Amino acid sequence: QVQLVESGGGLVQAGGSLRLSCTASGRTFSRYAMGWFRQTPGKEREFVAAINWSGGSTYYADSVKGRFTISRDNAKNTVYLQMTSLKPEDTAVYYCAADRRIYSAPKSRDDEYDYWGQGTQVTVSS
Repeated sequence: QVQLVESGGGLVQAGGSLRLSCTASGRTFSRYAMGWFRQTPGKEREFVAAINWSGGSTYYADSVKGRFTISRDNAKNTVYLQMTSLKPEDTAVYYCAADRRIYSAPKSRDDEYDYWGQGTQVTVSS
């Protein structure tokens, strides 16, 4: 089992930046692809970004490409989402997720992830 805990959410003005962190328990974090998703009330969960086990491969939703950067520090069992040029439409609860198939490629479908954090709220004011 892997437990994921997100942090770093908050309230920010449009155009601002935030960095989300997701820290994982367990010794196998470094072997897992990780993803960030977001969800607003009444909408389906939306893919944001994903990264492979080594950090050498990343994948972004078109809506965040060029503004968000996913990265990881396997020594700290942590994956990050650096968000810049934030827009009001980025407002959502952000979730990190882990794919337990070791050494897999980053993926955009939420049903391909096995472990989820509790989420952290990001609110962007206009």
